Amino acid sequence: MHNLVRQVRFSINPFLEEQTEGFNSYSAKPAGEGLAIFLAIEAELEGPIDPNTGFVVNVVDIDKVVWKYVVPVFVERLQKNFQNREHIQLKRMWELLVAASGMLTDKFAPAKLTWLRLALNPVRKLAISSEDSQMLYFSEKFDFAASHMLWNDKFSNDKNFDLFGKCANPAGHGHNYIVEVTVKKPGGDEELKIGLFEKIVHDAFIKIVDHKNLNEDVAEFGSLNPTVENIAAFAWKSLVGKFELSQLDSITVWENERTFCRYTGQKR
Repeated sequence: MHNLVRQVRFSINPFLEEQTEGFNSYSAKPAGEGLAIFLAIEAELEGPIDPNTGFVVNVVDIDKVVWKYVVPVFVERLQKNFQNREHIQLKRMWELLVAASGMLTDKFAPAKLTWLRLALNPVRKLAISSEDSQMLYFSEKFDFAASHMLWNDKFSNDKNFDLFGKCANPAGHGHNYIVEVTVKKPGGDEELKIGLFEKIVHDAFIKIVDHKNLNEDVAEFGSLNPTVENIAAFAWKSLVGKFELSQLDSITVWENERTFCRYTGQKR
């Protein structure tokens, strides 16, 4: 079984009666005029490969279905919200995702829609699973810079340099890390407060590791190698149980654009 993911980008100017169709789907289609709202729908489909085409589903067909059934719903809702000067809560965007999921459920047979994600901006997204669309997943990315060295005193110098290579440099080296924190909560419950969410992540994790020598300044790594795997686990340990209205679901840490680790530990 294969999982295929397709992202469809679109921009909406809620003050226009008609949206500009656009001809650059890499940017956004509809295109948006002036200062528009940019969104991106990401559909994850699970299914067998068609032996005649090599496709799970032709991505061109995914685009057409999303443009036809999903985008107009977002356009209509956002226009209405802006015209009525209504605050657009995450709860309302979750409702749109649930509605969109219902519209797409039977459109890709024999493939099955498993996840639907909505990128609100480059660092923040919502998601629902087809198994439980009443659960809302919220993710946001943070960054921090830190230095570290990989070393194990139980090994000989030669073995350390052989195993860890340049990362065993006694002077250390640095990374600009990205960490994505994902929490989940029932979509219809009390609104998730993003400012509070960010403060918890900052106070409980980011400020502990940012611009630090992880080996020397962070007690967790006094005897534990600060690998991307262990940093992800430490982020989980630092944040699990801290969110009052939601539950920590996963932590993803990027050491660079080619290396990242996703960690899901024991829930509290």
